[in-house]
Amino acid sequence: MKIVLTGSLGRIGKPLTQSLVKNGHSVTVISSKAERQKEIETLGAKAAIGSMQDVDFLSATFKDADVVYLMIAWDAIGHIFDKDIDFPTEFSNIAGKYKQAIVQSGVKKVVYLSSIGAHTNEGIGSLSIYNGVEHIMNQLPADVSIKFMRPVAFYPNIFRFMGNIKTDGAIIQSYGGDKKEPWVSPLDIAEAIAKEMEEPFNGRSIGYIASDEVSPNEVANILGEAIGNDDLVWQVVPAEQLLNEVLASGMNEWVAKGFIEMQAAQGSGLLYEDFYKNKPNLGKVKMADFAREFASVYNQ
Repeated sequence: MKIVLTGSLGRIGKPLTQSLVKNGHSVTVISSKAERQKEIETLGAKAAIGSMQDVDFLSATFKDADVVYLMIAWDAIGHIFDKDIDFPTEFSNIAGKYKQAIVQSGVKKVVYLSSIGAHTNEGIGSLSIYNGVEHIMNQLPADVSIKFMRPVAFYPNIFRFMGNIKTDGAIIQSYGGDKKEPWVSPLDIAEAIAKEMEEPFNGRSIGYIASDEVSPNEVANILGEAIGNDDLVWQVVPAEQLLNEVLASGMNEWVAKGFIEMQAAQGSGLLYEDFYKNKPNLGKVKMADFAREFASVYNQ
C-alpha cells in the first residue's frame, strides 16, 4: 500500500515507518524540517518536506495514498511555556486543514492518533482538546473511513519527573495512591497503528492502546529500583499548590490549569471510564522495561 505519515520521525513515527517499510509498503513521511530528509530516506521511506498549515501541500502529498496517518504534535504547535499560544485554537486549525486536505486529495482511509479522554470535553483538563479534534474529523464525508486511536499516558512523560526526583527525592503530583492506571509505550502504539493499517476499514471506529497498568506508588517503586533509590516515593500535594508551582515556572496558563484538572480526573478515575468499557489487550513493553531506559538517562 501507499501510506502517508504525518508526525515526522518522533517516538511513534520512526518505529512506525520502520515497521511499514519492513512490511513492504511504500511510505511517505511528512516533516517540517528539511534536515530530517536524509534520515527518512535512510529508513527506506520518501520524505515530503512542508507545513501542516499548508493545505495545498498536504493535499498533494496525500493524493493517491491508500491510507493516511494523522497526528498533531504539541511541540509542533509551540512550547507549553509559551504564554501567548492558544492551544485549543491551534489544534482546531490544524485539524481543519487536515480535513480540507483529505477532501481535496480524495483519500478514503484515515488513521488518526487521538488520546485517552477524547470521549468527553468535560472534567479532563487539557486532554479535552482531542474531543474537539475528533469532532472536526467526524465532519468528513461518510465515505471516508477513520480509525481513531486513543493511547493512554506515554511512558516518556515520566521523564518530566526527573527534576523533582533529583532535587526532592520524590515524584510530586496532585494525585497518587495504589489505584492502577494504564500507561503505554510509543513502540506499542506504532505496532498497533501498523496493524490497524493492514486491517479492513469500515466507517468510524475507536481503539484504545495501552501497555501496562501500574499505580502511582508502583511507578515510584519501579523507578526507584531502576535508579538505585529504594526511598523514592510518589508524593501527593494539594492541587492548588502544584498549580501555583507550575504557573510560577512560566507554563502557559491554559496548559497549567488543564494539567491540574487532568490529574484530578486521573485520581478519580473519570479519565479512564471509557477506556475500561473498551479495554484493549495490553502491549509488550512494560513499566519495568521503560524504567531501564529512564535509569540510563537519569545516570548520565
